[in-house]
Amino acid sequence: MGIGPRALLYRLRCLLKRREVDVWYDPAYRLPFTGVEFSGLDPRRADFAAWWLRQSRAIAPGWWRTPRRASFAELSRVHDTSFLESMARPATLAAVFGVDPSDVPVDEVMRTVRLATGGTIQAAGEALRRNKPQLNLVGGFHHAGPASAGGFCPVNDIAAAIASVRADGFTGMVAVLDLDAHPPDGIAACLVRDPNHWIGSISGSTWGPLAGVDEVVLPEGTGDGPYLETLRALLDRMPPAGLVFVIAGGDVLHGDRLGKLDLTLDGTRRRNVAVAAHLEGVPSVWLPGGGYSKNAWKALAGIGLALSTGSLDPIPESYDPIGQRFSRIAAKLDRAHLSDSGDLTDSDLAEALGLRPTRQRLLLGFYTEVGIEFALQRFGILDQLRRLGYDHFRAEFGQQHPGERIRIYGEAEGKEHVLLELVLERKRVAGHPVLYVHWLSLRHPKAVFSLVRPRLPGQEVPGLGLARETGEMLALMALRLELTGVAYRPAHFHTAFAGRHHFAFVDAAREGRFQALVRDLKGMPLLDATRAIDEGRVLLDGKPYAWEPDEMVMWLREHPEERGEEALEQERCHFTVLPAAAAAPPASPPASLAAGPIGKPRP
Repeated sequence: MGIGPRALLYRLRCLLKRREVDVWYDPAYRLPFTGVEFSGLDPRRADFAAWWLRQSRAIAPGWWRTPRRASFAELSRVHDTSFLESMARPATLAAVFGVDPSDVPVDEVMRTVRLATGGTIQAAGEALRRNKPQLNLVGGFHHAGPASAGGFCPVNDIAAAIASVRADGFTGMVAVLDLDAHPPDGIAACLVRDPNHWIGSISGSTWGPLAGVDEVVLPEGTGDGPYLETLRALLDRMPPAGLVFVIAGGDVLHGDRLGKLDLTLDGTRRRNVAVAAHLEGVPSVWLPGGGYSKNAWKALAGIGLALSTGSLDPIPESYDPIGQRFSRIAAKLDRAHLSDSGDLTDSDLAEALGLRPTRQRLLLGFYTEVGIEFALQRFGILDQLRRLGYDHFRAEFGQQHPGERIRIYGEAEGKEHVLLELVLERKRVAGHPVLYVHWLSLRHPKAVFSLVRPRLPGQEVPGLGLARETGEMLALMALRLELTGVAYRPAHFHTAFAGRHHFAFVDAAREGRFQALVRDLKGMPLLDATRAIDEGRVLLDGKPYAWEPDEMVMWLREHPEERGEEALEQERCHFTVLPAAAAAPPASPPASLAAGPIGKPRP
C-alpha cells in the first residue's frame, strides 16, 4: 500500500538524517490504578513506548524532556473553578476512568494528569520557539469540556496548551487534527470562543453533530486503505496553520475494545508518516489519545519512529517491554545485592558454635530478605506501591508446607498490611527442575470490590495490578537459580487465561482443550466465563465441563517436544454455554485440586 510521493520524500530525508524530536515523558505518567485494565487501557502504555524508543535509539538521549506539572491557574484558563475543585474527590476521578473510588489515590492520579497536561503546554511552547516536532507520551484528552470530563479525559490538555500560547501572544491559526477513533466533543466545546482555529476529525463513531468541526465518521471495520484515502482528503482541506496538534489515537487498531476501525499497526504507522510529511516545517505537537488493546503501546511508539526516522519497520512481535527492561535491571544485580556472600567469616564460626543467633533464613537457599526488598525497589515495584498509598515495606520469609513463603508488608494509615504473598518450591515437572509457585496473592486492601471491580473467585481483597511485573520477577528468579522454568497449577479459568501468553499446560491434550475453551468462550467477560465453568454451565460433548487445574509451565531454557496432540484435541473439542437460568449441577473436581488463585496455602 503506497503512502504518496510527499511521504516517500519525507522518509528519504529521514533516512539521510534523523529528524530531531522532543519526547516528553516521566515515569509518573503511569496511572496509579490497579483495576482499570478491564477496558484495555494499560497504565504502562507510556512506559512501554519510552522503553522501546530508548532501546531502539530512535530518540537520541538529548531529545528526552521532563514535564512539569500544570498549575491550576493554567487549567483555570479552560475549566470552571468548581469543576477543578471536584477533581479532589475520588468519585469524580473514578467516574472519568471507570474504576472504583477506592482505587483512586487522588494526589497521585492528579500528579499524572497535571504532568501530562504540563507536558503538552511545554511542548506547544517549544514547538513554536524551535519549530521542532514534539511528542508527549500521555495526552490528547479531547473529551474533557470546560465543566465536564469523561472517557479517560479528566482535563483538556490541548485547550490548556492553546490558552497558554495565546496568553503568551500567539495569534496565528491553530489546527487540531484528531485521528482518535472517537469524536472531539470536548475540544470543540473548549475552543468555541477561540477566533482562529480549525478542528478536523476522522472517527468511527458519532455523538451528534459538532459545530465547527470538519468531521468524517467512517463505518466499523473500515481498514487501512479507505482510512488512508480519507486522511489524504482531510489533509488537503486543512488550512495553513501556525501550530498543529495531532491526536494520533491508537484506538483505531484492529482488536481495540472501544474503537472499531480495524487498522493494522502498519496502517497506523503509514497514517503517522503521511501526517508528519504533510506538516513538515510546521510547529506540531503529537499526542497519543486513546488506545485500548495490547498493541496500543506499539502504535504510540510508532509515532516517535514516524517522526524521527520515517520508518515503516514493525516493532518485533517478540519484544516484551517488561521482560526486556527487567532483564537489563537483573543483569546489574549481582549476588552481593540479593544473597549471602557465601564467604566464611568469624560470624559464621560463632553461629556454628552456638555463640550467637543463627543468620536469617535464605529464600530458596539464595535470597535474603534485604535482597528481595532491594530487587523490588530496583524493578520499580515499591515506587508503584507508594503511589497506591503504602510505605515502610519489609520482607518476611517463613516455612509453608510444601515450599517456602515470602510476604511483603507495607503500611497505610498506620496499619501494616500483607501486600504480596508467595509460596515457592524447587520442584521437578515433566522431568525438568522448575520454580514451582504454590501460591501467589497480590493484595490491595485499601481498595474494595464493587460493580466496576467485581470479586474474582479466590480473591479476598482486590489485586495490585502488578501481575505482569511479578511474573517477570519469578522468571528472573528461576533463571538466576539455574532452573528450567516457572510452573503453577491454575485453580480457575481466569488464572490460566491470565498466563496463557507465556505458560502452557504440560499435557499437550490438556493444552488443546484449554485453547478450545478460550476460542469458544471468546467474547464473554472473563469473570462471566469463570463463573459459567465453576457453575457447570459450560458443556463439553453435552456434559458439564469440570475445570482441570493441571500444571502449566513457562519454559525458560528448554522447550517441550512436538505437541501434535494439542492441535488435534483443540479441533476435537467444542464447548457450549448454558444461560444462568438453565444451569446444570456443577461437576466437582477432585478435592485435592480445589484451590485458591493459584493454590491455597495450608496453615
